[in-house]
Amino acid sequence: MHHPVSAVLLFLLLAGEGTALAQSPASTMGLSVRRIELVSDDAQQGAEVAVSPGLSTVFLFDSEVSREGLTLEGRERFVMVDAGLNTLRLVPSEKISAGERLKLTVRFQDGAAPASATFVLVAHPARSEALVEVYRRKRGVETYQEEVRQARIEAEKCREENERLRAERSAPDGVTGLIATSVLDGRGIDFRDVTKTVTEGPGRVADKHYVRTYRTARRVAMEVGLVHVGDAQPWTATGAMLRGKANEELKVLRVWQSGPVASGSALQRVVVEAEFASESPQGPFTLKLWDADGRRTITLGNVTFP
Repeated sequence: MHHPVSAVLLFLLLAGEGTALAQSPASTMGLSVRRIELVSDDAQQGAEVAVSPGLSTVFLFDSEVSREGLTLEGRERFVMVDAGLNTLRLVPSEKISAGERLKLTVRFQDGAAPASATFVLVAHPARSEALVEVYRRKRGVETYQEEVRQARIEAEKCREENERLRAERSAPDGVTGLIATSVLDGRGIDFRDVTKTVTEGPGRVADKHYVRTYRTARRVAMEVGLVHVGDAQPWTATGAMLRGKANEELKVLRVWQSGPVASGSALQRVVVEAEFASESPQGPFTLKLWDADGRRTITLGNVTFP
């Protein structure tokens, strides 16, 4: 059954005007391979590597490392630290705080230079780097060829995204624009009020007042009404993630917020719009919203779409 929605929300879904916060396509962290080359210099800076609660980050070394020489700050914040001769798998727990920086040091067994490597693990509320290849010796030609291939794939994705954005910006506003860009594709917008079934994660950045979900032929959206709580500092969402039970993610297109959630302010609305593949999203999904520095998050679980 198709339910009418306000012209304001229709406008936001298409244009993202006002205090809209456009979000680029889903980050490639967790999908592509990160390659780090070490140099024979003890003064080299530790490379930053993104990690996230519940997601694996695997280091693959081209030299054997010493299990005894492994040091990891805040080891109690990880549910898994699995070290092999050439691999290291890390899975942070929910104890790790967004924005937290933890030093990881590994030592190599052969004693050649560099004798060790240091990395800075930077906690992100939703994104991680799934595979990090660490090269101590000179890389082979095939690794550079693979890197070029991945760069071409990413460039093509960016080109397609730019074309999509240009097409949407050249389209008219409102319902006409939704029709012109084939967002509706003859089916209209389905609506569901999921306020009572959605669960709230830890943290008191703001309280949810209501949660509504929408679905068109090719996109979904969530509208979350937030109210200020206690003495929390003003908060504005700058990024979002929608992840399913099998860790699959929907491609977030934009995040829009009507205004900062702050003391004395009225209820503020956050709209997250995402794109899904050919199959309709089944869910349930988890929505995670974060602010500019990623330290203060809002997590809503058991999110379903019409």
